[in-house]
Amino acid sequence: MIQKFLTILTLAFVAVLISPWTTSAQDATEVVYWNQFRGPNGDGKTIATNLPVEFSETQNVRWKTAIHDKGWSSPVVWGNQIWLTTGREDGTALFAVCVNKDSGEIVHDIKVFDVAEPQWEYPDLNSHATPTPIVEDGRVYVHFGTYGTACLDTKSGKKLWERRDLKCDHRVRPASSPIIDGDSLFLTFDGVDVQFVVSLNKNTGDTVWLQHRNVGLDMAAMLKAEGFSDADIEETEKEKPNDNKKSYATPTVIEYQGKRQLISPAAGATISYDPKTGDEFWRVYHEGMGFNVACRPIFENGLVYFTTGVAKRLLAVRPSGMGDVTDTHVAWSVRRRTPEIPSPLIVGDLMFMVTEGGVVSCLEAGNGNEVWKARLAGDYWASPLYADGKIYFFSQEGDVSVISAGREFQLITENEFDEGFIASPAVADNTLILRSRTHLYCIEKTVSEPSETGNSR
Repeated sequence: MIQKFLTILTLAFVAVLISPWTTSAQDATEVVYWNQFRGPNGDGKTIATNLPVEFSETQNVRWKTAIHDKGWSSPVVWGNQIWLTTGREDGTALFAVCVNKDSGEIVHDIKVFDVAEPQWEYPDLNSHATPTPIVEDGRVYVHFGTYGTACLDTKSGKKLWERRDLKCDHRVRPASSPIIDGDSLFLTFDGVDVQFVVSLNKNTGDTVWLQHRNVGLDMAAMLKAEGFSDADIEETEKEKPNDNKKSYATPTVIEYQGKRQLISPAAGATISYDPKTGDEFWRVYHEGMGFNVACRPIFENGLVYFTTGVAKRLLAVRPSGMGDVTDTHVAWSVRRRTPEIPSPLIVGDLMFMVTEGGVVSCLEAGNGNEVWKARLAGDYWASPLYADGKIYFFSQEGDVSVISAGREFQLITENEFDEGFIASPAVADNTLILRSRTHLYCIEKTVSEPSETGNSR
């Protein structure tokens, strides 16, 4: 039993991570500016209509650029710049890298932080550079969790401000990405020691507000309810103390009935805050082992959709309540085939999602009823992408499957790369920007031979 529990914990932690345009209609700027994790609206959708569906290491590759060291952050795009982060394998140095969108040439390679004592538990579970940056005109915000946050000038690469005093014990390194709403930059710290959300002034880095989670989790009681023996509980608490207090999700800002809300999943509960003050509007408690949350919430059809980590529960919540709304505002919930790490997609009245093991399914977004299920090749941590009636899935083995976003499962094509994907994709103009474990790719139609550039350290 204990080994099974530890295996579950090691599979569910990461994500991969929001925007001042979360509730606005999609428009042409989305094709040019993919400013944050999962795009301008934070939902993994693009209005681009001419993306390729067939590609590989050599087919339809405009350029391929090597990225040094190890990082799992997703690429973001503003104008002619692509930004991402990386770090030494041992975490002692952390970098921000800027790549020219047209040529693939590296424009900036900036050492942002040196780290004296980086975490090194469970090295295969995460990188030290997993949170996705957020970029806007003239500035990019790079976040490395407890190791620090910095604002860089996108033209010069100069560091404009930094914060290194916001700390928590991530245990397996950071993953929650920063988001922006107006002049506020929101950061999430859900560690095994402390759990809080903080709002910074994006122009200065000064703290606007800091709100502790106050969820109150009892690990022994949770394990007891899940059927663990006293011996297994004792061993688990010794091996991973307070493990049920950590999570890795990126929040979402929504507007509902004229009120803006910061929807922020934590370990044990998903909480809605006032983005201006940090005051809590409502919360929904997760059932069972509702920690290690990684999926990013989605707001569609008047409902907030989110998952609950290890518990593998998907909920649709009406965001109109106040206080504890666990028993009053959950429109529907399901447990079957729910991912722990890849975030879902909603297209019209349908929801699409893929589990870590490659089970892809389609649900009715209004009630959670399953429409179909199928299986894709490979294992999945990257979140899928929707474009022009098609959905792209990127596996850890390097498989890229493209399916039709409809009420019947239709596999359009399967593509293969030499290295696998953990980072989620970006879109710029009519090109796909993909980050594998080793390279950054620009994929577009009618390109036969890739150019390759890059640097090493």
